Amino acid sequence: MSQDVTRGLLPVDSLEVQVLVDNVTDSLSTVPKDVTNEVPLLVKNGSLKMAAGEYRCCAHHGFSLVITARVSSEQQTLIFDAGPEAYTVTRNGALLKVPFGDAGAVVLSHGHWDHGGGLVEAVRQVTAANGGRRVECHVNPGMFVPRGTLRHGGEPLPQKAIPSPNELAQAGATVINEPQARLLLEKCFYLSGEIPRVTPYEKGLPGHLRRTADGKSWEPDQWIMDERYVAAHVKGKGVVVFTACSHAGVINVLKDARSVFGDVPLHTVMGGFHLSGGYVEDIIPDTVKDMQGFGLKRIVPAHCTGWRAVTALAKIYGDDVLVPSAVGRKFLF
Repeated sequence: MSQDVTRGLLPVDSLEVQVLVDNVTDSLSTVPKDVTNEVPLLVKNGSLKMAAGEYRCCAHHGFSLVITARVSSEQQTLIFDAGPEAYTVTRNGALLKVPFGDAGAVVLSHGHWDHGGGLVEAVRQVTAANGGRRVECHVNPGMFVPRGTLRHGGEPLPQKAIPSPNELAQAGATVINEPQARLLLEKCFYLSGEIPRVTPYEKGLPGHLRRTADGKSWEPDQWIMDERYVAAHVKGKGVVVFTACSHAGVINVLKDARSVFGDVPLHTVMGGFHLSGGYVEDIIPDTVKDMQGFGLKRIVPAHCTGWRAVTALAKIYGDDVLVPSAVGRKFLF
């Protein structure tokens, strides 16, 4: 059971989270002292030579985080998703001076192009920077089925496939292709198993499709059961939950985290809450209402959350709790 796995999770002293890829760029809004905008980071590391586009990170429809856990004098770095394509990983990584060589593992949250399109490049960046050592890449078998979505006219639009285990291995990954929950990087991170769908109004992603077993047609796949989340326990604060798209429903994600972590409080949820799109925006009020029941101290909406949901959250939470993500932004926990 997942609860048995989380009992072995090591509480860490702190977490540093660098947003490598996100839909939004925002270096002008003020942020709390434990959050740093893109431009100050670029100035500090010497990447911002002048006010010009080539010295700024690119926003792109997708998501990728570089998460570093510190325990005493040791640190463990995990890359969570890799955005939609190689370009964004290399461009933003170079400007932000991401220490790819420190990464001990790469995790893909689910099998969609906007999270896995840059995965091979992320693996290449890690192995190129670490002297050629292979890096663990954590996936699960459900991610590799061909997928699509219904266009507005009703015809299926195929999604580009994520890299295969063989492609990842050729890039330098040691591929861990297993469905169950597990601990990563000296027990500093928890990777969930299948997320139970228990909240009645969270219905997955309507209009999402997958190829039938014979490969000749499409069938509904709204539940996207391969989705996973990552979490870490920060001493004196609680559990920080990283959810990349929340196709399972962000309330289902938080319910599962609360269940598997037992007495350890939930401190933060960060990631895409997938509350944008005509097929899911009607659940925003219920989602915002139920999110209040988790006692979260920080909420970081990103990627596919959407402006309507962020606006609804802002009506409830102050600036000390609600801090939207943006490309290049760094968070400390």
